[in-house]
Amino acid sequence: MLNWLVPILHKNVPPLSPPPCDISDDELVSISVRDLNRQLKLRGLCREDIIKMKQRRRTLKNRGYAASCRIKRIEQKDELESERTTEQTDIEKMVSDNLSMRSEIDRLYQNYEALKKFANLKNIPLPQDLESL
Repeated sequence: MLNWLVPILHKNVPPLSPPPCDISDDELVSISVRDLNRQLKLRGLCREDIIKMKQRRRTLKNRGYAASCRIKRIEQKDELESERTTEQTDIEKMVSDNLSMRSEIDRLYQNYEALKKFANLKNIPLPQDLESL
């Protein structure tokens, strides 16, 4: 499942206590439980050594799971930060657009008021719906 992660994990990680038999860490992590049990039985290891090998396997597996969780968390954090930056850019653009539209509305309203004043001065009747604005 996480076999691709095994070489990454063992680069800077100090080894555990030496294994009681010649199964490598990579093999120990990738082998199925059934095959491991068979291998340990065939090698004639004592019960203590079998328990140590299984504990070693569990420790190595847990390292793999922890490493994949770290990688996933970092990727997710990067993705969220990117999304956040995009959202902030969008918000800034909307604020800018909003200010631009407000100033356009103010300009149009001033023009309307000037035309309304001009119409009153020249006794030009305005339609009823424009009178109420």
